[in-house]
Amino acid sequence: MEESFLEFQNPIRDAISRIRFAPQSNNLLISSWDCSLRLYDVDGCVLRLEAPTEAALLDCCFQNESIAFSAGSDCYIRRYDLHSGIQDTIGNHDDLAICVEFCDETCQVVSAGWDNKIMLWDMRMKKAPGCVKILGAEVESMSLSIFNLLVSAGPSVNTYDLRMSERPVQEEQLSMDVQIKCLRSIPKSKGFAVGSIDGRVTLDISYTSNSNDNGYTFRCHPKSKKGRDHLVAVNDIVFNPIICSAFVTCDGEGYVSSWDAQSRRRLFELPRYPNSVVSLSYNHKGQLLAVASSYTYQERNEKEDPPQIFVHVMDDNNRLLSSGTSRNITKNQKAD
Repeated sequence: MEESFLEFQNPIRDAISRIRFAPQSNNLLISSWDCSLRLYDVDGCVLRLEAPTEAALLDCCFQNESIAFSAGSDCYIRRYDLHSGIQDTIGNHDDLAICVEFCDETCQVVSAGWDNKIMLWDMRMKKAPGCVKILGAEVESMSLSIFNLLVSAGPSVNTYDLRMSERPVQEEQLSMDVQIKCLRSIPKSKGFAVGSIDGRVTLDISYTSNSNDNGYTFRCHPKSKKGRDHLVAVNDIVFNPIICSAFVTCDGEGYVSSWDAQSRRRLFELPRYPNSVVSLSYNHKGQLLAVASSYTYQERNEKEDPPQIFVHVMDDNNRLLSSGTSRNITKNQKAD
């Protein structure tokens, strides 16, 4: 891909909450606080869908190339037909719905809300959710890897097996003394990574059954220019789907860094973005990295500039190609 600057005819009018590449294509799903779900064809530089709702959208996910879901500030979980634009609600929480995932193996939508509940919706059946799990603390983040659902609530990370378990199959109390900001499963591993509001990342990772404990914690930016710790929230973590030890972090000051979990070293750092970086996504081949730069209403020095999305081309070793192969998707793209 050559360098492109794409302008949207219909601007993203508020903060971006989540971006996700599709399972088998380079279509990018975007949820935002402006109450719209958008679908972009990155290859064709075309806005495929803009679906307005009546609430801010706090998360989104794909079921497949044709169906997507969102979690809204009005407590509802919505389903979208990405071809027709038709949407309906599949259920609701008693408070803000903040996380949504789809498990292809069990055909379930999994959602979490500020009502301290995890709800499972079986898409093969038209009835109430098959399971409701009530937690002792608000869910901060959630991640799904095959059958394993990981949920961060308070200082704990709980793992559920969606096939059979009403209770966590594993409960891990983290040593972090600050709030967890994001939680992500590690592909091809039983591990996970969490990012905190003070700039730390903790990995709990094991690539083989014979591996020793490979858990460790580090700061993404150990020192600021003034020699003090970089106490800025890690907003998102994403793992390369092909190179399982490679992952990328982003924070509230616009920094994005790539790391190797096994060697425990930084691979590269992108030039600082114009605003907080709120969400990251690799495409299914690990060749494209999408970066959403947007204000979050949470950092003091944020600018309320229009949200932007950058898509960078990676090589087979998870390194950036030349700067001329980065794509900047801004708020004014016109749909053909």
